[in-house]
Amino acid sequence: MPLVDTNALRVIERLPGWRGRYFHSANVTFAHYDFTRGSSIHEHFHPQEEVYEVIEGELELTIEGVAQIARPGLVAIVPGGARHSVKALTDGRAIIVDYPSRREFE
Repeated sequence: MPLVDTNALRVIERLPGWRGRYFHSANVTFAHYDFTRGSSIHEHFHPQEEVYEVIEGELELTIEGVAQIARPGLVAIVPGGARHSVKALTDGRAIIVDYPSRREFE
C-alpha cells in the first residue's frame, strides 16, 4: 500500500483561516486542515458526502439549518447535496473526507 506523507504536501489557504493539505485516492479526497478561531466556511452544497473529523479544537457545523458542535471524538457526516456551513470556535485541526473525490481540490 502506498504511503502519503501529509507533512510534505503543499499547504493551500482555500479560505481565510483554513490552511489545508490535500491528496486523493482513486475515489476519495482527503483534506488535512489547520483552522483559526473565528474563521468560517460559507453555506454551500456539493454532490459529495463529506465527513469532518476534528483532531483538535471545536467547529460549529450547520447542516440543513441545524447547528451542532464537532470536537475530538465526534464526527460530523454531511450528506451529499445538503446545505452546510462551518465556523471555527477555536484554533484546531481537522481531517475532512469527501466521497466521491473532489477533483477541483487538485
